Amino acid sequence: MPRPHIAVLAALALSGCAVLANLGTGSDSDLRVASYNIRHGRGLDNRVALERTAAVLRSLNAHIVGLQEVDRNVERSGRVDQAGLLGNLLGMHHAFGAFMEYQGGRYGMAILSEYPIVSSREIVLPTGEEPRVALAARIALPYGDTITAINVHFDWVENDAARVRQARTLSMVLDTLSEPWLLLGDFNDGPDSRTLRMFEPMVHPAPKPADSSYTYPSNGPVKEIDYIFAERSTQWRSGTVRVVVDSVASDHRPVVTTIRHIPANLGRSRD
Repeated sequence: MPRPHIAVLAALALSGCAVLANLGTGSDSDLRVASYNIRHGRGLDNRVALERTAAVLRSLNAHIVGLQEVDRNVERSGRVDQAGLLGNLLGMHHAFGAFMEYQGGRYGMAILSEYPIVSSREIVLPTGEEPRVALAARIALPYGDTITAINVHFDWVENDAARVRQARTLSMVLDTLSEPWLLLGDFNDGPDSRTLRMFEPMVHPAPKPADSSYTYPSNGPVKEIDYIFAERSTQWRSGTVRVVVDSVASDHRPVVTTIRHIPANLGRSRD
């Protein structure tokens, strides 16, 4: 029997994005979650335009967003705190995690959330071509539950050795978490790779979509490397992730999904 495909991706035109689901109180609640490698706001026209990035994110109507390739006070992007600025433009809370110092500032990743971020931390991962961290943010939902969103950007070189080490390190951290978690980001590896198989026992499987699930490069994607996963727990019911067509604002296409979260007072166990 073929193993289930762990990625949950399907194509979606930008103009066809679904309306934001309401977050319930005390019952099953839908969270709209997105991931987007923003290339520090530099589009394929080689122009840094964070307002354009914000427009793409606004169209996703997401409660929680993981962003990769984010600058803070870096020369190439105008010495702007990009996570803070995007948070202000979108009216969302933000957290930033740095990989390394770069051009007088810091380079890394961010999480945006419509709901309060209780705390955030950087999870140091093994170094590949560049230093890497995962960014974990604890997010307080309106009906009392707290979840953790973990944003990743694994090594990008062809040899997968560093990615596998990074995935192994992160999987050990995930196994220690006591509350529901989501895992999202730019994994820089395909659905049948050793990297993705590392997480297979930990996340909800989903069937391979009929439409294209490629996310990179944005102007003619041929690779499936951006994903959103829900922990394999009775508190999650994961849905199909959609690839949003945008071929200008970044070299990646964003992905978005609606995931149903079941509050803790209705019980929690591993499948």
